[in-house]
Amino acid sequence: MMSTSFKRVIRNALMSFWRNGMVSVATVLVMVLAILMIGSLIMFQVLLDATLAEIKEKVDVSAYFKQDTSEVEILRVQERLRQLPEVREVTYVSQDEALALFKGRHKDNALISSALDELEENPLRAILRIRATDQQNYEPIARFLENGGFDSFDKIDYRKNEALFKRIESVISFTYSVGLGVTSVLGFIAFLVAFNTIRLAIYTSREEISIMRLVGASTWYVRGPFLVEGVIHGFLSSVISMLIFWPATLWVGPRVKDFFGGVDLFSFYTQNLFLFFFTLFMAGITIGVFSSFVATRRYLKI
Repeated sequence: MMSTSFKRVIRNALMSFWRNGMVSVATVLVMVLAILMIGSLIMFQVLLDATLAEIKEKVDVSAYFKQDTSEVEILRVQERLRQLPEVREVTYVSQDEALALFKGRHKDNALISSALDELEENPLRAILRIRATDQQNYEPIARFLENGGFDSFDKIDYRKNEALFKRIESVISFTYSVGLGVTSVLGFIAFLVAFNTIRLAIYTSREEISIMRLVGASTWYVRGPFLVEGVIHGFLSSVISMLIFWPATLWVGPRVKDFFGGVDLFSFYTQNLFLFFFTLFMAGITIGVFSSFVATRRYLKI
């Protein structure tokens, strides 16, 4: 008996979906837009996280020593820094190494190369490059260097990097908030369209619903087809969205990687295919079923 009722619910849902025709298609397409935005927001967050992680790897505290500082003093400071729990790595760059690196970066600039060759003394200073165990630890490391009584330091280069990093974080946070807002608006529009589609289906089937009530049909039997129709909307929209993401990430992935560096979106998509589909499927089902539930509760009075 239960199996027969369930089959009838599924059949009635498919008939209602087919009967509504273009309205059902429009509902699915609007839901596709909302789900595409949800999926794009996930992709965008992955891209931002990868970009931010790459930027974090390039941020450090650079301590420049005065010209007359002995190597013994520099190594003593390096050892003190290594003992700090906030410090992950301390790299010593001598004056000669700094000059070699500088020449390598400007080897194609004849003017700079000739100017360096004419200098009798090395104008560059020895450097300690300090990397923290966590991004939050750069501030206490910088304070330690500034207030630790190190007379041999000529300059500590961190504040400029800190301001730049915070600006980048603010831009990323703002961009993500805008994306979340757009996704919410499209999700609400998809809800309204699905809601009105189910309401139209209820209106179209009003005589059948009245007969079912008169013969004592259960609440599930009356409401079931409309909820299943919501599931159909959600399932189709998530499948279509996945099919769109395949060529889109295949085309965009390498270009985004070349521009931003870090993650390849197509690789992320293929490696997390089932999880990604499940997320989009649940988003589509939630929109479809919730809109159907609200519509049936309001217009069927059950």
